[in-house]
Amino acid sequence: MEIRPPLLLCGPPAVGKSVTGRVLALSRPRCALIDVDDVRQLVLSGAAAPWEGEEGRRQQSLGVLNACAIAGNFIEAAVEVIVVDVATPDTMALYREHLPECVVVRLTVSLTEALRRAAGRRVWLTNEEFRLLHEADAAHPPQADHTLDVGALDPAAQADAVERVWVGRRHRTQFPKSN
Repeated sequence: MEIRPPLLLCGPPAVGKSVTGRVLALSRPRCALIDVDDVRQLVLSGAAAPWEGEEGRRQQSLGVLNACAIAGNFIEAAVEVIVVDVATPDTMALYREHLPECVVVRLTVSLTEALRRAAGRRVWLTNEEFRLLHEADAAHPPQADHTLDVGALDPAAQADAVERVWVGRRHRTQFPKSN
């Protein structure tokens, strides 16, 4: 079975990373979706958000390293991997080091569109945190292989746009079919 390299979908909150990742993962024969927010939330006692000082940055890095380790295990078992995260230039360096073949697609929308999208779902951030994450992404975007403005796209069209990028970067390694 030919598998694709890992895909990292990044961007600020409410750009559609998780929805796009889920649509793409479900369209593949064997694909895992790793939401790095879920990995970070495994820390229950003493948890710190990435913007909460040195401990928050340390836990943010730990979340990335753990997500990369999980991804590596899936890749070793010939399972394709999609990772979704609000990446930063600092965490992007970790992804590039620990998932060197990953295809990085940064999704963007305007803050107004992100707020519209967020209105239909539960958001765990304050309005100020939400705004600051969007401003930080715009001012200091992580280095991506592709940046897609998906503000005018519905979820299906957004997944199609990412699919076109991902399919163009196929990994040529053949894995035996699993039983």
